[in-house]
Amino acid sequence: MLFNSIDFAIFFPITFLLYWSVSRHLVLRNTLILIASYFFYAQWDARFLALIIISSFVDYYVGQNLPTVSSKKRKTLLFVSFAINLGFLFYFKYASFFVQTFVDAFTIFGQKLNISTLKIILPVGISFYTFQTLSYTIDIYRGNIKPTKNKLAFFSFVAFFPQLVAGPIERASNLLPQFLVVHKFNYKKVKSGLLMMALGFFKKMVIADKAAVIVNQVYNNPSDHGGLHIVFATLLFAFQIYCDFSGYSDIAIGASRTMGFRLMKNFDSPYFSKSITEFWRRWHISLSTWFKDYVYIPLGGNRAAPARVYSNLFLVFVVSGLWHGAAFGFIIWGALHGFIIVLEKHFSKARNQFFGGNRSRLRHIIGIPVTFLTTCFAWVFFRSNSIQDAIQIISNIFKKPTTPAYNSAQEALEIYSLIIFIALLLVFEVAHKRFKILRFLNAQVFIFRWALYFVIIYVLILFGIYGENQASEFIYFQF
Repeated sequence: MLFNSIDFAIFFPITFLLYWSVSRHLVLRNTLILIASYFFYAQWDARFLALIIISSFVDYYVGQNLPTVSSKKRKTLLFVSFAINLGFLFYFKYASFFVQTFVDAFTIFGQKLNISTLKIILPVGISFYTFQTLSYTIDIYRGNIKPTKNKLAFFSFVAFFPQLVAGPIERASNLLPQFLVVHKFNYKKVKSGLLMMALGFFKKMVIADKAAVIVNQVYNNPSDHGGLHIVFATLLFAFQIYCDFSGYSDIAIGASRTMGFRLMKNFDSPYFSKSITEFWRRWHISLSTWFKDYVYIPLGGNRAAPARVYSNLFLVFVVSGLWHGAAFGFIIWGALHGFIIVLEKHFSKARNQFFGGNRSRLRHIIGIPVTFLTTCFAWVFFRSNSIQDAIQIISNIFKKPTTPAYNSAQEALEIYSLIIFIALLLVFEVAHKRFKILRFLNAQVFIFRWALYFVIIYVLILFGIYGENQASEFIYFQF
């Protein structure tokens, strides 16, 4: 079920009303959440509900037994959790990729293998809920949290519908305790949650999906485009993927807030970063902190020798690229980010001396545009349908376009309106960072707030892309 669909427009209000009608009874409330979450997920493919249920059972019982067994058995239990969860992830997400890579490798040396590529359907959200359940067992193993004895609460935590298929990837220490307490209806939280959802729908339907039309035209036919067309499409993709993914996070956080749940912040104006290192502190925060806590630090983190630190950083970002998808374009994208972060870390002292520190005006003037253009270059490999397409797109930047930028006044209006909305979003983010605009809007009188709601709804209807035939899936659903 898509957030930007009629189904969700019916599903969420009904779930919201039922939720608050039974909110004082924890068992009924969590049962409702679990049923609603499974129903929400089953709208894609009910068969894959079995994977979520199996992962939940395994990690619940592993968590229950970790504190009570010997050290050797604790390692065995943790291995069981890893084997089952990562086994599902590897099979459904990477098996076909590695089989095809194996076949291609032999083809290079003149040997053709008669091995057919596996045709496996990727379950929606498997990368997200797998990492969420793994963090639970790892944290218990480390002694950071205690296992819950409430099976219903744990299953609801794993399947919680607002963030089930595309995050944020929540830690049990933050989200799970919220399923163990009664939430009182809070009108202010409902207001702020609905406003955040509205912002998310604006990002997704008015910016991301409209940008996708132009981006797809160029990236699906790279040989037909060149010069400014490719540059413009690449810049648009940067905002498409940001508004698509942060829009999903906004809707998820807002929907959760209306029901009294608090999810972690997943984006913090990443395109205003002054370095790639800072970019990853602001982009997909739940994933970057997951890799930091469960991969980078166990590898040695910053405590190792410089060469080891650099190799650990690079490895983490290559793995992060692979997490995003079973394709070499994602791996190259991750490797580019890892390589640049290694360079930034190595030359950090010289950079600080030149720019005068993190808060210097020179660093803002130079660092922000350079970082943004660097991320845009890396996005080429992320978005391209193949490595060959990425290379062609980069080479075609220096060629003159052979087709007009737009073919009608309507297309021109679409492009100009899209640019205006992106500019408004950037202004809003700067203002919100300094003045907390959302908090200010929530504090306004009833008439002002509802006038704002109607304006947002009007913009969504007039400029948004919606409807059963037009609503596009969120990009990160494929990961």
